[in-house]
Amino acid sequence: MDKMLYVAMTGASQNARAQQAHANNLANISTTGFRRDFEQARSMQVFGDSFPARVYAMTERPGTDFTSGTLQETGRDLDVAVEGDGWIAVQAPDGSEAYARTGSLNVDTLGMLRTGDGLPVLGNAGPIAVPPDEKIDIGADGSISIRALGENPNVVVGVDRLKLVNPDPKQLVKGTDGLIRMKTGEAVEADAAVRVTSGFLEASNVNAVAEMTSMLALSRQFELHVKMMRTAEEDGAAAARVLQIS
Repeated sequence: MDKMLYVAMTGASQNARAQQAHANNLANISTTGFRRDFEQARSMQVFGDSFPARVYAMTERPGTDFTSGTLQETGRDLDVAVEGDGWIAVQAPDGSEAYARTGSLNVDTLGMLRTGDGLPVLGNAGPIAVPPDEKIDIGADGSISIRALGENPNVVVGVDRLKLVNPDPKQLVKGTDGLIRMKTGEAVEADAAVRVTSGFLEASNVNAVAEMTSMLALSRQFELHVKMMRTAEEDGAAAARVLQIS
């Protein structure tokens, strides 16, 4: 009975973790540039002092879906979406270089160009600083140009250029903070072939119907594991009564 109870217990606990992964995907369905996490389960033997006679279920997130989401038009000058493959380089809170598809940019009170999450956007020589301006434009190649305060409409000055990269997706990993990094931790060289579209934002690539279907299936499985644990408890009690009679 203990073997049945152990297998059912681990199945239920790991099933709950799997639901958390899908719930996180659903919670970020409206997050621009979000990449959904995969989820899978596999059996894992328990190794110890004796033979691995116990096998439990293990839920894991083997990777991230890097397919692109749909583009949504906003008309805002500082909203940019990466066309096809590629990433916008940002500075993570720990100072390292990370990558995101979130293109809702803002200029703070100090003139620093930041993402909607407040992360500094990287350019050719580090975080991008924008002088006081009346209008700012971002070109298809990521170049940033402004019309300074008090200047004529035809006077446009180039400020910097977004660092756009396109590393091998197999070398990327998604951190707990939602940012994408290289597995090696190294910075990636800028790729001039990456293009952005101004006035658009990229939606998340989460499929709400698929995520809800997976959560319903996992919920049914969780109920099955609980019933197995109850059955194991009832079988154990019945066996104890038989022993008492004998």
